[in-house]
Amino acid sequence: MSKPFFRLLTELSSRKWVSQVTGAFARSKASRIFIPRFAQTYGIRIEDAEKQLQDYKSLNDFFTRRLKPGLRPIHEDLSRVVSPVDAMITGIGDIKEGLIVNVKGQDYTIEELLNRSPRTVNYKNGFYFVLYLSPRDYHRIHSPISGDVLESEHVLGKVYPVNEFGLRHMKRVLSRNERLITFIQHNAGEVAVVKVGALNVSSIQYVKPLPKNLERGQELAYFEFGSTVVLLFEDDMFEPRPDLQLGSKVKMGEDLGRFLKK
Repeated sequence: MSKPFFRLLTELSSRKWVSQVTGAFARSKASRIFIPRFAQTYGIRIEDAEKQLQDYKSLNDFFTRRLKPGLRPIHEDLSRVVSPVDAMITGIGDIKEGLIVNVKGQDYTIEELLNRSPRTVNYKNGFYFVLYLSPRDYHRIHSPISGDVLESEHVLGKVYPVNEFGLRHMKRVLSRNERLITFIQHNAGEVAVVKVGALNVSSIQYVKPLPKNLERGQELAYFEFGSTVVLLFEDDMFEPRPDLQLGSKVKMGEDLGRFLKK
């Protein structure tokens, strides 16, 4: 089958109602029987899960599982930014005049990603990460910095896949998909945590209540099925760890780089 045909199938299936139906089943008790097969299929480390498999009430309950205490230590150096998720880096680099260049062959504007927020001006020449969570990953999202929550926004949108095919062959999925955007103020500057929904994701949920002040590594939100986090750093705020590159895998709490000022 041709790529245009696959794109058409994806366009037809990437409707919110499809994700709502899928999500409703994943939250039902009937979905429990699929947990062992799901874990086996994706090679999930069930020994890391907080509970035993039989204690999860639904497939969604298992998917949004917490981990056993101590498995994701937070980097001890307070001058370092930490990864908010377990993920693969699928985009990394400088923001150039408000443009993120060549994420799987496509360019994105900060204005689009941030839904034309007035805060866009802060990120014109900053730095970005695109962090992809596969179905096997831990899907809770944590704060990469300590700071105050300045603003949060829920942007309605599509639910296109954010895997290799989706990023490369669908039109600018990161800025067309449903998103939760959180702006956090650190004394070194501002960070935008953009949580991007994906195909068959029934929702992205904030923890409740959403704290007004966050510590590095504190739980912020979670995905119901796999997706992507885009981290945006304000201009002249951040320097990445030099060994990180496309394809690097990171764990929540791991060092991503350092603040340039305090």
